[in-house]
Amino acid sequence: MKLSRREFVLGAAGACAATLLPALAEAGNFPERPLRLIVPFAPGGNVDATARVVSAGLTDALHASAVVENKPGAGGSIGADMVVRSPADGYTLLVGSNGPLTVNPFIQAHLPYEPMRDFAPVAMFGYVPHVIVVNPAIPARNMAELIALSKQRHINTGTSGIGSATHLTLLRFNSQSGAQLVHVPYRGGGALIPDLLGGSLDATMTEFSTVLPLLRANKVRVIAVASEQRMALAPEIPTFIEAGIPKFIASSYVGLLAPAKTPAPVIASLQQGVAASLDNAALAGKLNDLGVVAASAQQRTAAGFGAFLHNEFQTARQAVALAGIKPE
Repeated sequence: MKLSRREFVLGAAGACAATLLPALAEAGNFPERPLRLIVPFAPGGNVDATARVVSAGLTDALHASAVVENKPGAGGSIGADMVVRSPADGYTLLVGSNGPLTVNPFIQAHLPYEPMRDFAPVAMFGYVPHVIVVNPAIPARNMAELIALSKQRHINTGTSGIGSATHLTLLRFNSQSGAQLVHVPYRGGGALIPDLLGGSLDATMTEFSTVLPLLRANKVRVIAVASEQRMALAPEIPTFIEAGIPKFIASSYVGLLAPAKTPAPVIASLQQGVAASLDNAALAGKLNDLGVVAASAQQRTAAGFGAFLHNEFQTARQAVALAGIKPE
């Protein structure tokens, strides 16, 4: 798949007006009817929960209902393709994440769209760092002990599935650290929790938000978090970098995208709505409680989110090549 960083980032930059007010004036009366926010996964996951919080903010900021619709299937590709095929008028939008945007292009042989060509980034909402977690019965209390133990015995480690964002993070971790954690794919991050708690699964590479309730209940041990800094909700957990894995950062991100030919003034209007939502203290608090790290000011712009996606695309490409995964 051919990819031009210049074309994608410049296209995203073009979606932002030099100043927002003139752009909004050009957008006319947009929006004049409800917005459809397509979540390409089943209800209840991280992407869905984040979308529902931000949709409330968009409704207030744009003075039009922003309604979340779940269209799951094919690792997020079905919902993403639905948005690509929708009119490019700003009323049908994708709440996008790793799977449909920067993973599926490398693991699905007949993906019906090209993420870097067929979508216009609007703004990033935030991201949830990945964590390595073990059942308390596993005799490893830190990263060094876990790596050493994985070389002595099988450490069965669950992820959300083959080719998932957490699977790619596990592959990167094994390669970068020399660990030999054994991959056990599940259908979603929530599906593996009973086995982790029951002890039939030794560990998991998953999203921080998935294990946060278990951590608070002292039911699991989180070895490290793959973020630049420690999480405010769990400051006792070291980062992978602190634990000796240089530059190791991995997360599941969430953001808003429109069909590629959506007019720039409409993109600018939507981007302002997202920014206003994330600046709302009450909504920001709800996202924080979910374990979501808010996007930076730059990532909340079309150009910034576009640059972020390009980097994620290249990281996924490298991880899939490292694992020898072939598109199916």
